[in-house]
Amino acid sequence: MMEFTPEKFNELKNDAEEFYNKIGSVYCPYFKEKINFNVKGWDHLIFKTWNRTRPIADQYSRLRHIKLASEVIKESKTLQGHWSTQKFERTKKKENGWEQTLKMTNYYEFIAVMESHGSKVRVKVIVKQIDGGEKFFLSIIPFWGRNKKGDRVMHSGDPEND
Repeated sequence: MMEFTPEKFNELKNDAEEFYNKIGSVYCPYFKEKINFNVKGWDHLIFKTWNRTRPIADQYSRLRHIKLASEVIKESKTLQGHWSTQKFERTKKKENGWEQTLKMTNYYEFIAVMESHGSKVRVKVIVKQIDGGEKFFLSIIPFWGRNKKGDRVMHSGDPEND
């Protein structure tokens, strides 16, 4: 296994950001439309919540497999999960912060087993849509972690924070 150093992490992060910025959008056969890769998705990979950075190990596991996100979306013909909720979204910058508005938010989940770095990895890719607007990439979640029973888990059940 590769040694995990701050230098290696920064190199990975820079490479991942350069790759991510070139994606733009990809066509998804399930939706029959393009899914955008915008700053909201990138920020979600780096930040757990607004202005709160994810732990480096969490960022590393996501950024390491970022190239799979567009591939999963391009290949997805079936949806593995869908969650709708009302959520406060930042909508307009104000002098003293952001205005937040309650919006209907949809999360779409695609799961795939893909080849990455010489082995097969199971990933979940989440696409988000706010109030009927554009669909955009939100996150990639590699298969990791264990629950209290010792079973492997991929997420906490809250796509906004996973």
